[in-house]
Amino acid sequence: MTKDVWRIGVAGLGTVGGGLLNFLSERPGFAPAGGQAVVTGVSARSRSRPRPFDISNLAWFDDPVELAKSPDNDIFVELIGGSDGPAKAAVEAALGAGKPVVTANKALIAEHGAELALLAETKGVPLLYEAAVMGGTPAVKVVREAMVGDDIRSISGILNGTCNYILTEMEGMLGQQGPADAFRAVLAEAQRLGYAEADPTMDVGGFDAAHKISILAALAFGCAPNYAAAEIEGIEQVALLDIQLAKDLGYRIKLIASASRSEEGVLVRVHPTLVALNHPLAQAGGALNALFIEGTRIGTIYLQGPGAGAGPTAAAVAADIADLMTGAVRPVFQKPAGQLKPFTPVDPAKSMGRAFLRFLVKDEPGVIAAVSETLAEAGVSIESFLQKPVENADGVPIVLTTHAVAESVLTAAIDRIANLPSVLERPRLLRIARI
Repeated sequence: MTKDVWRIGVAGLGTVGGGLLNFLSERPGFAPAGGQAVVTGVSARSRSRPRPFDISNLAWFDDPVELAKSPDNDIFVELIGGSDGPAKAAVEAALGAGKPVVTANKALIAEHGAELALLAETKGVPLLYEAAVMGGTPAVKVVREAMVGDDIRSISGILNGTCNYILTEMEGMLGQQGPADAFRAVLAEAQRLGYAEADPTMDVGGFDAAHKISILAALAFGCAPNYAAAEIEGIEQVALLDIQLAKDLGYRIKLIASASRSEEGVLVRVHPTLVALNHPLAQAGGALNALFIEGTRIGTIYLQGPGAGAGPTAAAVAADIADLMTGAVRPVFQKPAGQLKPFTPVDPAKSMGRAFLRFLVKDEPGVIAAVSETLAEAGVSIESFLQKPVENADGVPIVLTTHAVAESVLTAAIDRIANLPSVLERPRLLRIARI
């Protein structure tokens, strides 16, 4: 549809919403295919809150649902956030009214993507969400469009900038006289700098990354998003000692989100993971995001870029608006909504992989032999071993890496070792990347 002016309603005036308003105000000539994009109405929780941009000439809506349904807007942009509540209600209202929707809401798409896709396609309008994954780095576009002619085997990478920043800063503390709880200290600094929310649970708990990898899995494998099937572990328990010992063994710890397909189904997981120091993912520091996509024909594609922030994310929202204005039409996911089914999850216990195990043990003879014998009896083969006394520690930390083993076997071995009288705490398990 060709239009001279596209009227845009924006719900949510936080970091991304403000970035979008600034983007469009600074580019009055932003007119893909000749049609101009103009924000005409907005909605947020507070009208009077001080903002570094002017909304005095825009129609104000206390209720985002009313903005979504307003006949004075041609495109509805949802930047409220959250999987339910006003965000979901407003998107449903806009689609129900036959209005195209652009959103940056990964939780909404990961948890309700299939039903929203069906509503969008029933009404014959697009639902676009490039900014929901990796901010300004076009991961969704690459998977949904550039690789549509390939069969994707796996996707894995760093999808949360907050966690990447925290782990990078913790590594920078090695060799220094730092605080007893390095994670909490760095998290507090990340909150001060605006990298982490006041309640950081979604980020550090791995849930944000799980939303994103669930979306990418749906796009890659032609299925409905199945966030409930994702296996999720955050970075709260990663200690400075783990980072040091991993580095001594030639690895760096990253929060890796991955999705892989096999004959058994699809495995989606988020875990703190050891990545070899010379691997590109290990080199992506600070708040960067990075992603590997492996296809059967194209091979491996690597993307790296900013995963959040006002400028990059607003640019991704603007790119979706441009697609709408130029008339681009495609399914919300890889297949029409009526053909989408949740993927069959693979039992993580059957997953094979290498592992990093860290033990804290008493400083007494026979401890290493007891641990090694227990692992051997369980069927776990040791690849490398490191013992490194630490000053002022309650015990002696030892760490080893294993050859590939089923997680069920490894977990059973850890349960047995945790009950040895010479072991002071439950062993720490971290996966080693297969990428």
